[in-house]
Amino acid sequence: MTWTVQGQMVDLEQGKIYGAEILISEGRIQNIQKTRSSKGPFLLPGFVDAHIHIESSMLVPSEFARMALPFGTLATVSDPHEIANVLGVPGVYYMIENAEGLPLEILFGAPSCVPASAFETAGARLDSQEVAALLSDPRVGYLSEVMNYPGVIHRDPELMAMIRAAGKNHKPVDGHAPGLRGEALKSYVSAGIQTDHECFSYDEAREKLERGMKVIIREGSAAKNYTELAPLIGEFPERLMFCSDDKHPDDLQRGHINQLVARAVGDGFDLFDVLRIACVNPRLHYPLTSGRLRVQDPADFILVDDLRDFRVRDVYVKGQRVVEDGECLLASKPVPVINAFHAMPVSGEDFRLRALSEKIAVIEALDGQLITRALDAPALIREGYAVADPKNDVLKIAVVNRYQAAKPATGFVRGFGLKTGAFASCVAHDSHNIVAVGTDDDAIARVVNKIIEQKGGIAASLNSFVLGLELPVAGIMSPNDGVTVAKAYSMLDHFVRKDLKSPLRAPFMTLSFMALPVIPALKMTDKGLFDGEKFEWTTVFQ
Repeated sequence: MTWTVQGQMVDLEQGKIYGAEILISEGRIQNIQKTRSSKGPFLLPGFVDAHIHIESSMLVPSEFARMALPFGTLATVSDPHEIANVLGVPGVYYMIENAEGLPLEILFGAPSCVPASAFETAGARLDSQEVAALLSDPRVGYLSEVMNYPGVIHRDPELMAMIRAAGKNHKPVDGHAPGLRGEALKSYVSAGIQTDHECFSYDEAREKLERGMKVIIREGSAAKNYTELAPLIGEFPERLMFCSDDKHPDDLQRGHINQLVARAVGDGFDLFDVLRIACVNPRLHYPLTSGRLRVQDPADFILVDDLRDFRVRDVYVKGQRVVEDGECLLASKPVPVINAFHAMPVSGEDFRLRALSEKIAVIEALDGQLITRALDAPALIREGYAVADPKNDVLKIAVVNRYQAAKPATGFVRGFGLKTGAFASCVAHDSHNIVAVGTDDDAIARVVNKIIEQKGGIAASLNSFVLGLELPVAGIMSPNDGVTVAKAYSMLDHFVRKDLKSPLRAPFMTLSFMALPVIPALKMTDKGLFDGEKFEWTTVFQ
């Protein structure tokens, strides 16, 4: 079948916009003919999310595609690190197989850090031989973010073997080194690390760029670094990419990389620089095969109404329309369920902390950031136990091992602002144990037990009322359609913000990173309180 499409061609190779008629045959662009017309929609290559964990959308890849395609996303670079920490290699192949045949190109990586650290309990472990085997699979396109940067700096043999395996297979190596500077950064880069999406300051990102890395500007549901890093767009456009990293379902329902593009253009950055960052740079760095709107490329492109809001009208993949007037034409497909959930029910007494001193260490959660601060605060002591102090926003935080019976780890956190109740999630990076925050021990027990009952998911409680969202696929994803999941998630998110009074913009997303010890400064894992700056254990009572 041969056909044509007309509109305003946004030519990212030449940096020009002109009327064009594109001839398409057998799924490829056969010819691009300039015309005198100044009418019709704008024709663009599709956007690329250069680093995302699809699992954080709480959707399997096939449902993620149905949500992302209407916003013009035609490719993602996806790290299946989350499901790998739960289920190992079978989890990686679950994602790959679910994504096969989708019009959205999903380039999966080989997870480099499973478990993410030795400071938490995960459901699996991938050694260098297993990672090398994944990298030899043509369906696996790169070595996923190397989170254990101290291990790289000290040339851990297992990590170095993984990096060598990526080189042997001519595949890129992604980094993850928040705040790393100076000689430590030099050592990290010299090991073969090529990108970083964790920069949270301009100076840090600039130093990484000057040392030869590529920086991926992140704007997700929790971590939002665009404001700090945006000036780099005008300085290093050829070395930048955009990503969301983690996008919860309600957020994904509102937009994707198109939002970053519209924001950057609205801020006055050069249109072609922004579009190259969003559409071209990732396709040059990673082995992506989706088209760039050139002759002989696959006929993959999007039609947008304007170059201000970037509202997507239609999306074509291999010459087939998959989005029409903003509506995805793909049907949902059956999703098998796999899981690994062995936690036993708990009681409020399991979270009690006998006061060992009058001063406590407190994790301070920061809205829109994955990093935290380490604070000291006076303990509120009742009958010999340290308890939550909601009036001063000092709440209990607990992490429950989901893989085996173990005593919960309990401490204190500030920034969640709850006035009553509790909420919890086992979408908790990176090992996906159950993490909960609450104003009292019984409330914490209620939400933890709800998640155990569901074999995964999120939950919130007020008095005896408990609301939950089941995520039975590995305990972190739903087999249901994206709209249904987004609606249920939005209801829970609203409940936490309005009924429990949390001031956070994305309380569940922020909660999900409170158990991630590889990001400073202070985090709580199922094994206890961890100092991410000193990379050592610390104590709740000071």
